[in-house]
Amino acid sequence: MSDGLFDAPGSEAVSEEFEVIKPTTGDRFAPLAVRMRPRTLDEVVGQEHLLGPGSPLRRLIEGSGAASVLLYGPPGTGKTTLASLLSQATGRRFEALSALSAGVKEVRGVIDLARRRLTAGEQTVLFIDEVHRFSKTQQDALLAAVENRIVLLVAATTENPSFSVVSPLLSRSLVLQLKSLSADDIRLVLTRAIADPRGLAGEYKVTDAALDHIIRIAGGDARRSLTALEASAESSLDGTVDVELVEASVDKAAVRYDRAGDQHYDVISAFIKSLRGSDVDAALHYLARMISAGEDPRFIARRLMIQASEEVGMADPTALQTAVAAAQVVQLVGMPEAQLALTQATIHIATAPKSGAVVKGIGAAMADIRAGKAGAVPPHLRDGHYAGAEKLGNAKGYKYPHDHPDGVLAQQYPPDELVGTDYYHPTDHGYEREVGPRVTKLRRIVRGK
Repeated sequence: MSDGLFDAPGSEAVSEEFEVIKPTTGDRFAPLAVRMRPRTLDEVVGQEHLLGPGSPLRRLIEGSGAASVLLYGPPGTGKTTLASLLSQATGRRFEALSALSAGVKEVRGVIDLARRRLTAGEQTVLFIDEVHRFSKTQQDALLAAVENRIVLLVAATTENPSFSVVSPLLSRSLVLQLKSLSADDIRLVLTRAIADPRGLAGEYKVTDAALDHIIRIAGGDARRSLTALEASAESSLDGTVDVELVEASVDKAAVRYDRAGDQHYDVISAFIKSLRGSDVDAALHYLARMISAGEDPRFIARRLMIQASEEVGMADPTALQTAVAAAQVVQLVGMPEAQLALTQATIHIATAPKSGAVVKGIGAAMADIRAGKAGAVPPHLRDGHYAGAEKLGNAKGYKYPHDHPDGVLAQQYPPDELVGTDYYHPTDHGYEREVGPRVTKLRRIVRGK
């Protein structure tokens, strides 16, 4: 069922099951974010990179384009507004579906209606909100209609379409990425709403500090900023909105992080790169962001254990011990107390000397295996414990290192074709500064040089 908030005038109901409701932007009882939705392209705030002269989206909205569009970006950046403006500016009929409630039946119903309209010379814009929530089957149901331009599809998603939209639909659509609104953009949205007759109509005095606070907690989301303003105004007894009132009316800024979407991957990627880059403060920021958003602490602990070997390795072998200990605390104690152990491991890894020698070492060895360099195990290293092993020559001539005073002696360990191959190259960072000379000495002894 369409929520009807952005349906163009004249849109007809497809059936009683998903009747389209007319716009409510002029309804004084509608939410402030709905009342203040831009009515023209000139009222749209932000997204200059998509709305500049000659840009694909502007051409579509001005009626000179006919491509289906995937609008991808964070919440509250104007995806639904742009879809509505596109329909109104081009004069096409507008149908809206939400992936939260619509199924294949509803999609096919709209397509059938669009096909009938097309025979009468009318084109239909089909807007699908949160298209990433559609299953592969539901998305596949759109393909023929999009390819044959029975409908002009305008789909909105907060998740990277590369992860959430099927490839055939991606290839048939123009993917446009919207950006979070800047602080100045949000300020403009709020000041308009304070003064506009559709909004607060100048009936409230909002202090500069309160405005700054709302901008800060909005996080680039226009809808969130207007919701916070409206909640604060409704709580005002004297027509004044100050910081204290905003803080009392709005619990906290919602952390933009979707555990199932690309925001999840973006934040964990930034966390990993901050650890690798030794920026402990940035690492703690992303850790706090994950914890605040309810990320599974076991996932964070697993990443820390991986990073301890991948980014630090032998430059500080105790980093892995700290990460494993943090994972045990997560398992045995749980949250919220376990966040301290995760923080400790984060600080340890971020501030530790870094070495990629562990990764490079196993990478080089695996590359040789893939290249077929996996010769026979030298006879003296083979298992000699089973009956008949001695007749095969297994374990014959093996030298036991502990019988030597130094605990190390000359002996061939790799297959013949890999004798003399070096995989591990210690850095001069941290503990590897001590390991390096030892590795060189060991190689010289073992290889009899």
